[in-house]
Amino acid sequence: MKNPKTTEERSRMMGKIRAVSKLETLVTNELWGRGYRFRRNVRSLKGTPDIAIKKYKVVVFIDSCFWHLCPVHGKIPKTHVEFWTEKLTRNQERDREVNEFYEEKEWNILRIWEHEIRGDFEGAIQKMTHFIDKAKHK
Repeated sequence: MKNPKTTEERSRMMGKIRAVSKLETLVTNELWGRGYRFRRNVRSLKGTPDIAIKKYKVVVFIDSCFWHLCPVHGKIPKTHVEFWTEKLTRNQERDREVNEFYEEKEWNILRIWEHEIRGDFEGAIQKMTHFIDKAKHK
């Protein structure tokens, strides 16, 4: 089935989608409630980290199992296989590039999977708080 939208229309529609998810809001509200202060979706930092604390050189990315092709849950959709394979593979390449960027600059980078948060919310929060606390004391 042909998509009735032109490339420009589709691009404009996709551009209106904001980068904040409900899951991210749950996580950041919990961290804020525990006294952690940070900025969300910092566009001035490479990769637009979900959580950033510049003072401690900390960036946290909450990776969606679908968009980042999680090794446990990530699947290529059955339609438009070539498009999705290229798109999701490029997302993974970009993640590696972002990781290398922060590692070279000696930042503390944490990537946490969506399924980790959904499966054990408290455990995921503890993983993040431990990571941030460790960076504070470097």
